[in-house]
Parts: sequence; C-alpha cells; structure tokens
Amino acid sequence: MTRPLFTTAVCALAVSLALSAQSQNQNQSQSQNPSGRGGGRGRGTVSMPDGAGKAQVEGYCQGCHQLGNITQSGGFTRDGWDQLISTMIKLPADQKPVVLDYLAKNFPELPRPAAVVIRGRVEVSFKEWDLPTLGSRPHDPFAAPDGTIWYTGMFANKIGRIDPKTGAIKEYPLPTPQSGPHGLTMDKDGNIWFTANQHGYIGRLDPKTGDVKEYKLPDAARDPHTPLFDSHGMLWFSVQGSNMVGRLDPNTGDVQVVTYPQPRSNPYGMVFTSKGVPVVCEFGGNRISAIDPETMAIKEWTLPNPDSRPRRIAITSDDAIWYSDYARGVLGRLDMTTGAVKEWPSPSGPNSQPYGITAVHDVIWYAETAVRPNTFVRFDPKTEKFQTWLIPGGGGVVRNVSVTKEGNIAIAESGVNKVGLVEVGK
Repeated sequence: MTRPLFTTAVCALAVSLALSAQSQNQNQSQSQNPSGRGGGRGRGTVSMPDGAGKAQVEGYCQGCHQLGNITQSGGFTRDGWDQLISTMIKLPADQKPVVLDYLAKNFPELPRPAAVVIRGRVEVSFKEWDLPTLGSRPHDPFAAPDGTIWYTGMFANKIGRIDPKTGAIKEYPLPTPQSGPHGLTMDKDGNIWFTANQHGYIGRLDPKTGDVKEYKLPDAARDPHTPLFDSHGMLWFSVQGSNMVGRLDPNTGDVQVVTYPQPRSNPYGMVFTSKGVPVVCEFGGNRISAIDPETMAIKEWTLPNPDSRPRRIAITSDDAIWYSDYARGVLGRLDMTTGAVKEWPSPSGPNSQPYGITAVHDVIWYAETAVRPNTFVRFDPKTEKFQTWLIPGGGGVVRNVSVTKEGNIAIAESGVNKVGLVEVGK
C-alpha cells in the first residue's frame, strides 16, 4: 500500500541521501568535522543547481533533512539512484524521471575505492530479505537464541523480526513518533530493548503483546546508541551525541550516566570483557575506553594514530579488542593489558570505511562500507590472512552485525532496506 506522497518521499529521500553521504567523499566531510561522523541530517544551508527537477527534489527532501546531504553525497549513476530510491518510495510515474534525471546530472557517482575480492578456503552464502516498510533504514540487527533476527527500523519507527526459516517478517510500530530506534538487544525473558536515538529514551518491547515501555533518560543524555546487557542483567548503553555512557537497572528503572573526560569523544560501539567490564570505542577520537562496572569510572587507551576513528569493536577470547577504523580503512587490535596496538590495512584500502564488526570463534568479520557493493571481510588472526566477498544485495552501509548461536552472522543493510544472514561453511 502506497503511503501519502509527500511524507513518504521526504523520508525516503532523506534516507537515501543521508546514506550516500557516507561515501568516498566522506574524507572531505571528515576534514570539516574532526569527529569523523557522517551521514547526518544536515550540513548547513546550500543552494541546489538550477534545472528541471530542482523544485521536486527540494520539496520532497527538505521536510526531513537539509540539502547538504545531497551536495556532499558520493553520488550515483541514474540506475543507482533509481535502485536506491526504489527501496524507499514508489515515486509517481510522472515525477520519477524528472527526479532521477536531476539527481544523476547534478550528483553523478564520484570515484570510489574498488572492492577488492580475496579468495580463500572458507565458503559463505548470503540470505537477504527486503523489508516490508519502504525507507525503513534498518540500523542494527540482533540474532536471537530461537533463530529469529530482530532489527531496528530507524526511519520507519518500528522494531522488526524475521524468521529465516519461513521468511516471515513481523513489524512492531513504536508508540512515540520518530523515536529513531538505533541499537537493540534482548533480555533473558525474550523482551527486546532498544535505544531511541532521536527521543532520548530506552525502550522495552514485549513481543507477546507488542507493548512498549519507555525509560526516559536524563535531559542531558541525548542520542543513545548501543545497548548491551551484562551478566547481572544491567543494561549498559553509549550516548554518542551527549558524550556519555550509562546503565539502566531494569528492576527499578534507575538510570545513571557519566560524561567522558574529553569533549566530542562520541562513545559508540560496545563489548564486554570476560570479567564483565564494558569496553567502548570513541568514534570522535582515537581512543578505546573501559568502564568500571561498580564506580563507572572511565579508563582510556589512546591509539597511536591521531586520525583513527574506531566506530565499532569486537572482542576475542583473550580479551583483545578489535576495532574497525572507519576513517583510515584499517583493522586494529588493542591489548588492554599492555596497551600494544597492531593494525592491518583493510583489503579495499584506506577509504574503504570499515564499520560493523564481530568475532566468531576468535576470527574477525566486518564490512567495508564505502565500496559498492559493500564487501564482507574475514580476517584470521592466526594466519593474518584476509578473505572477502561482495554482499549480493549491496549492503548499503552495514552498520552493525550480530552472531547467531550457530556462528552465522546477521547484518543490517541500511541503505538498501534489507536484512541479511551470512551463513558460514563448516
């Protein structure tokens, strides 16, 4: 069923253009924005080129974001714009050619790093599902113990569940409009907990009833991102925009937050050590931090390159922290005991923008998100060898991943409105 034209088109193009801003052209925006954050909802007042289609694009887009997301995008071919927009909105037949011609002429695809495919002995297969709500922008996946895959529909304002066995998809609308569900996880009772990125709360969804309970964060704690339960049932979360990390006691609803010692640290991805210590990467700087579970004191490790921007992290059985360096196209390893750091260039090069990352049986898997299509990368720390695959559906910026109990990997393909499952051969 087609949604109202204006609202649908606005949000659809907001998604596509915000995602395209996280492209090869990101390096320019990073020089203007030292935190390395990209793909936001606005980059200042800009003027669009004159020509047929300008009015339509401005009318459809500006209701949801500033036009800088277009002018600073990496661009697409006409077919590329068509394919991307089709995952967001069914444009009216008389408007579609005008919009596509305008975008393709004025914002053509800029040079990007080439996807490097490295063959090896490991075999993988991909399953992918198109989401029922156009323009959903799935941000994070969560692989549940029962085999289902959950996801946050960030722009659709929904939480979704996929049954990989049947392909059935069920979505749960959130009661608060424009909550911006970002990260998600599950408690021991099967409830889904998520961060409401745009409304400053932590939500709990009961899948049996669809009911949502909201835990409001302190006013200063805006932009909650990654949630994760510790072994005691305490929910920890990063608060990127407000430069904080926090914890929530589900039994009492009590919330505590602490502020990072350095401004614009932008705490983002999180893991736990074998001793239950939360570890967070600081996307706004070249640092990894550990949070004392009792006092919430923050201890930081500074990475050797000042240009490093670790965006997500993984952990292996030796408690080594592995980070995807989004700004430099590097895979890194931090030994928190000694402070030693070792890095490896990502296969597709310094502009490949590594992002979603995890460890499976002490092997590292992550996505390169600046190449089209995104690549999925395997790195064996024992041999220090890479193997890579093209993501069939395109990836569209794989921002986060989640491991199933079988050792397969769920991925959210944000810009192409898909959720995928990478099945790893045994």
